[in-house]
Amino acid sequence: MKPITPSVLCAALALAASVPSLAADEALMAGQAGPAARQSRKAPPPAPRPDDKDYSGLSAQVVYQALLAEVALQRGRSDFASDAYADLARRTRDPAIIARAVEVAGQARRVELVLALARLWVEVEPDSKRAQQVLVGVQIMTNQLDGLAPQLIGMLEQDRAALPANLVALNRMFARSPDRQAVLALVSQVCAPFFGLAEAHYAVAVAASSAGQEARALAEARQALELRPDWEAAALLEAQILAAKSSAAAISALQGFIARHPKSPDVQLQLARLLVGEKRYSEAKRHFEQLLVSYPNNPDVVFPVALLALQENDVALAEKQLKHLLTLELPNKSAPYYYLGQIAEDGKRPDEALAWYGQVGPGEQYLPAQLRSAAIVARSGKLEEARAMLRQAAESRPELRVQLALAEAALLRDAKQTEAAQAVLERELQRQPQQPELLYESALLAEKLGNMDVVESRLRKLIELQPNSAQAYNALGYSYADRNIRLEEARQLIEKALQLAPNDGFILDSMGWVLYRQGDLEGALDYLQRALAQRQDPEIAAHLGEVLWTLGRKHEAQRIMLEAQKKDPSHEALNEAIRKFSP
Repeated sequence: MKPITPSVLCAALALAASVPSLAADEALMAGQAGPAARQSRKAPPPAPRPDDKDYSGLSAQVVYQALLAEVALQRGRSDFASDAYADLARRTRDPAIIARAVEVAGQARRVELVLALARLWVEVEPDSKRAQQVLVGVQIMTNQLDGLAPQLIGMLEQDRAALPANLVALNRMFARSPDRQAVLALVSQVCAPFFGLAEAHYAVAVAASSAGQEARALAEARQALELRPDWEAAALLEAQILAAKSSAAAISALQGFIARHPKSPDVQLQLARLLVGEKRYSEAKRHFEQLLVSYPNNPDVVFPVALLALQENDVALAEKQLKHLLTLELPNKSAPYYYLGQIAEDGKRPDEALAWYGQVGPGEQYLPAQLRSAAIVARSGKLEEARAMLRQAAESRPELRVQLALAEAALLRDAKQTEAAQAVLERELQRQPQQPELLYESALLAEKLGNMDVVESRLRKLIELQPNSAQAYNALGYSYADRNIRLEEARQLIEKALQLAPNDGFILDSMGWVLYRQGDLEGALDYLQRALAQRQDPEIAAHLGEVLWTLGRKHEAQRIMLEAQKKDPSHEALNEAIRKFSP
């Protein structure tokens, strides 16, 4: 018979909705239908196939079996449907039926059946690109890479015009293959006949980098650059490989490329990003501004220019570019809204800041925008309105309840309403009694209220939940040291905190303070000086001033405390120390 074309098959399958049941016909699929049943469905004998095989008498059965398989597929019986189509594919060897059989078996997730059918398809239609692609795809998916190179080389050679682009995309085929060494071996074998092309070396470099063979990856990337000296993709790949060990080396390589090929926007953009990562902001800004001339409407250029302008305190340029960014096509404009709010807030324009913050939607900037908005409202004397804003945000975003409750408590604490702040945290602790941040902050507030039992129980619970929490050990140890009780235990707790965070300024301060309480003035002085060098905090300055005064170094003590007071004139602990030790 003639091969069933897709159009004929579709026409037959359109009758599927009118077939009421499969139950009476499953015997046919198993080859159990009698001659009479087959005869009743026989179509007029078609012309012989070119291979002279006799398919007369099969036409009606093929159409019926395909119809039956489609009905099974509609009714969720994918295994039955895939078996039926596989049987048709093997018996008819018709490319259209094989293609449909592959598709149905794929829907049934029968990978081995797809593989067998794909091999049949290539056998029947060896020049079919689609058949080759399916077979190669299934082999890759099942990680059967051995012997795959000749097929891939053949596919690449079939389309010489697209060969460079296909070589560059080669590694995408193996993105999910777990054996990266095997992928590298295969890609190397496939690319070997094409090593006159830069793209072949590029493909091997990508595979080598993914396999952790940096030296080979670098050599192949540089070979690609020798063959195509102005190829930005190869320059970026070389920099990516170098950056894994040295950002400075990657920056140097990109700078060299740009010196040879100044009009290389992608390389210049990556160079600018690496410079930002190295905190070389002025250099990065220069590159971004050069890109801005050529690409004034590219968000990937405009946004970094705005942020670097903020970093360099060029507020006018930052504001200009952020507002321009809002006119461009962006999937999410929350970031520019947020930074414009910051600029307005820093510029003492609270109403404008609130307007910008109010437009920040879900995402990374949502929470800080809510916190800043509430702080602005609270500073204007509307504390209850600020609290209502935070509670409303918590209702709409329950996953942020903890952070918003902590912010509400902070507003109340700053307003000297410590009991009300503690009540907010207690309310949240009823919902989440083991939430670490709530336990920690409520312990600190309890200390201010003199509820030392609560302090100790909360911090010990936190240590139990997070045995590697340096802050919990430090807070408990400091609470003992500050009250001049249980000093040996306090020291042990703070030593544990130092083991976990040896360079934390506050923990160094705690160690200095407990040593002072124990009478080790020189040891205390060493820790407190290191603490103040790490963090210019007024309480650390007060502790250091007290130790220096006790050591008789009164002028030095006064100088340190008064300098700290200039920066934070309202700090209670510092002012108390100054009153105590300065006439």
